[in-house]
Amino acid sequence: MDQISAMRSFVRVVESGGFSAAAKKQNSTQGAISKRVAALEKKLGLKLLSRTSRHQLLTEAGELYYHHCVSVLSEIEETEAKIRLQVALPAGTLHVSAPVPFGRTVIAPLLTDFLQQYPDIELELSVEERNVDLFAEGIDVAIRARELQDSSLVAIPLMNTPMLTVASPEYLKREGIPQSPEDIKHHNCIVYVSQAVQKKWYFSRDQTDFVIPVSGSIRSNSADTIFELVLSGGGIGQLPQWMVTRAIRDKSLVHLLSDFQTENIPFNFVYPQNRYLPAKVRCFIDFVKKNI
Repeated sequence: MDQISAMRSFVRVVESGGFSAAAKKQNSTQGAISKRVAALEKKLGLKLLSRTSRHQLLTEAGELYYHHCVSVLSEIEETEAKIRLQVALPAGTLHVSAPVPFGRTVIAPLLTDFLQQYPDIELELSVEERNVDLFAEGIDVAIRARELQDSSLVAIPLMNTPMLTVASPEYLKREGIPQSPEDIKHHNCIVYVSQAVQKKWYFSRDQTDFVIPVSGSIRSNSADTIFELVLSGGGIGQLPQWMVTRAIRDKSLVHLLSDFQTENIPFNFVYPQNRYLPAKVRCFIDFVKKNI
């Protein structure tokens, strides 16, 4: 038995949720994957997986062995990667995930220069509002807003960005300009809806904090949609600075309450825990951090 191959197959079964999915990921057959895992169980003299007609659940021993395998395989991969780095440039397909507006506004303009610098890398950028499953969808590195909640991932800080309160000149001419955070309560606010985000906006000045409950006739889980609604005069919105800077500069949006500080939103690179960072991922992270 090739124990390393068997360990890789076992880890793939656990992370992909079954033998069939693992076989597809490893370009193998379900029977071959099953034989490798069975050989591991025979060698260890214990069951790693409790099989049902639909699911494969880790036994207590399987849980311990899974984490052992991840650690051992990561060390092997990291050692191999370090050796390859001595003789080769970063290469291969790099799968990146980012929120839609951040991917469009911040990441996409950097990609041409990145690929010119690293011509042996092919990049696949997925932009979605949801947090993708990095394991299941084969993502090498993702960019996510706010604090990391998933303990199976590692975060590398990218940037903090203030949320700016903005409205169009047309809306302000029609409804008036808020002079204080309290005035926001009386305006139509276009609110971002998410389980992780409360319907409150935060302001502070001179060590005084203001937590303002906001509401309005339209809510959305898309920052791009909120931007367009605010731009068209639908109401007041709070959006990341990098998203509205150009519109403020060309006066299609007005920055409101600019003498107040607002919430800072952290953006992080995230990747699976207990995995080495391939050269292509390290280069991408370093390049983006240097050029944003």
